[in-house]
Amino acid sequence: MKPKITALAITLNEEQNVKRYVQSLSFADEIIFIDSNSTDATVALAKELGVTVIQRPFDDFSTQRNFAIQQAKNDWIVFFDLDEHITPELEKEIISVTTSPSNFIAFYVKINFYFFQKKIKFGGWQTDKAIRVFNKNNCSYNGNLIDETITANGKTGILKNRVDHYSYKSFDHYNNKLNLQSQLQAKSLYLKNKRPNLYHFFIRPYFHFWWQYACRLGFLDGKEGFVLAYLHSFAVFKRYLQLWMMYRKVE
Repeated sequence: MKPKITALAITLNEEQNVKRYVQSLSFADEIIFIDSNSTDATVALAKELGVTVIQRPFDDFSTQRNFAIQQAKNDWIVFFDLDEHITPELEKEIISVTTSPSNFIAFYVKINFYFFQKKIKFGGWQTDKAIRVFNKNNCSYNGNLIDETITANGKTGILKNRVDHYSYKSFDHYNNKLNLQSQLQAKSLYLKNKRPNLYHFFIRPYFHFWWQYACRLGFLDGKEGFVLAYLHSFAVFKRYLQLWMMYRKVE
């Protein structure tokens, strides 16, 4: 017998993805959005499609996601982002692994990353995976402000089918996402009393670029590989610039 499944998502101005996302999760018994006060039609569209929407100001990713888990009525959770596409093959596998008796309490899903509508095959993106299916009784997010991951108190598996991640909407949108990540990473370092120095401003960004672009073969993805390596290395620089500014404010 198929267990009931709750689909969760945290949202902010995702109107162009809402309909496709909800349709791809037709197998879920309930869908809940934790919305960070969207200013577009995200909330209206979601409610029209039967989604439960709870609005909550955004503070950090772990807190937002753990709050979402607390709202779920069902034990089995699928937690995808709205810019991720759940294929019919992945849907069938999710239903299969949650229905079949086993000791697994969480499952990693491998991620196909798309940038400028191009599938990125190198630069480290080809090995990207995250826990997207889990039992809420044994799992929670680890509390990191950024780069949050599931802490699973039990056996985990890896699904065969991948999810397609279309992270890029526009250059400004993608850059804004990196800005938010840099701010949260800076805040996390500040709470740990880490202070930036010249190494963080000059060596770390340079190393990150060449690690992603050269060592992890990002150059084989062409201009998209170069742009990704540049944007992410610049985000490293902004992380430490924002950290430095935090200390400046209190001195």
